[in-house]
Amino acid sequence: MSYEVVIGLEVHVELLTKSKIFCSCPTSFGDEPNTNVCPVCLGLPGVLPVINKRAVEFAILSGLALNCKVNPRSKFDRKNYFYPDLPKAYQISQYDMPVAEDGYLNIKVNGETKCIGITRVHLEEDAGKLIHAENGDYSLIDYNRTGVPLVEIVSEPDLRSHEEARVFLENLKRILQYTQVSDCKMEEGSLRCDANISVRLKGKKELGTKTELKNMNSFKAVQKGLEYEIKRQIDSLEKGERISQETLRWDEGRGLTVSMRSKEQAHDYRYFPDPDLMPLEVQQEWVEKLKGLLPEMPLQKKERYITQYGLPEYDAEVLTFSMDMADFFEDCVKEYPEPKVVSNWVMGELMGFLNAERIDITETKVTPLNLAKLLHLIDKGTISGKIGKTVFEEMFKSGEDPEAIVEEKGLLQISDTKELEKIVDEVIKINPGPVEDLKSGKKKAMGFLVGQVMKQTKGKANPQIVNKILRNRLK
Repeated sequence: MSYEVVIGLEVHVELLTKSKIFCSCPTSFGDEPNTNVCPVCLGLPGVLPVINKRAVEFAILSGLALNCKVNPRSKFDRKNYFYPDLPKAYQISQYDMPVAEDGYLNIKVNGETKCIGITRVHLEEDAGKLIHAENGDYSLIDYNRTGVPLVEIVSEPDLRSHEEARVFLENLKRILQYTQVSDCKMEEGSLRCDANISVRLKGKKELGTKTELKNMNSFKAVQKGLEYEIKRQIDSLEKGERISQETLRWDEGRGLTVSMRSKEQAHDYRYFPDPDLMPLEVQQEWVEKLKGLLPEMPLQKKERYITQYGLPEYDAEVLTFSMDMADFFEDCVKEYPEPKVVSNWVMGELMGFLNAERIDITETKVTPLNLAKLLHLIDKGTISGKIGKTVFEEMFKSGEDPEAIVEEKGLLQISDTKELEKIVDEVIKINPGPVEDLKSGKKKAMGFLVGQVMKQTKGKANPQIVNKILRNRLK
């Protein structure tokens, strides 16, 4: 507890453009290796890059969504280093004049809101992908990813725990998805995170020696990797050892950080302006036009759900986690204006099935209109709430209209009093013990008897009518 943790994140986000940043090659994921390549992204002699306007727009939108100042002039630089997945032996990036800078992102951890500074948002090209042989004898290179446009988002060293880092990354992912600049699919490498970590004695202003933890591609990896590295550094300092400034990777299998190389400084990359690309000038008129395209951000949407719909904070947080989930909820509420009821079904039944099938809400066969229809059927007494869950399961499997499912499977609720009286009388006759318990004031017995009626009717009996009949019979 005598140490303070200092963390800054560098987040690389693949932009959702159809073509690469400096050529017309497609950016589609999962194609055959080395099929989406050309002389430009392979770095062959004599080629000239041409900037992708859509990538620039997405970078500006990212900056605006993170409350950054968009610079009227920025430039591209060559970041020089040799690695097999970088065919030119340099990466086109932005060094001292980024697209946007000086922003912030608010996060909420343990009930407290904290402002995390955003140092910069800059454009760069992605590198290729190394595929290592299982026996370690060789590596293959897929250059399809080379030249895919990225924005790198660099935070200030304002994060003080692995938990804050995880929440920051989750919020950042939501904002970028809302802005529709990236799909942020971490499993496909669309969002990757590097972290700079150091520890210092509490009260000290001088930063400790930092290490950089590279390419964490899941929230779990971020949390576990940072947790381990923080503990490792504190343990080393407690033993009087010196922290080495180095680049590390998180080994998920062994649950520890592994050294890759000594940490480079900016001068090690020998940055200089790219002579093939003109400086980028952004007119304020263009910035204002793009600002008008920004959607309602997750935090604002969450606050609106609490005030407009009267939802608890937890519900609002879950429903606004993705724009698709929020859109589904709002479309359903338009047809069935009971927000809390809709919230319960979306968070309970729908998300339960989505998680079980490991699919996204965009892949569900259930439509907001059909969920609203189902809820209206329950309200009318056409089916019971219990039968409603059975109908929903069939809707999830088939995508069929709930009214058609109810009719096809004969699931109409039994509300005929005379028919239910016969069943109630039979249940009373064969359950003398619970009947006596109820008469002696044991209220739990009522639930048992109602359950027996529901069992005999396969869940079709109207529970309100069953309760009324039972009370009258047992007076």
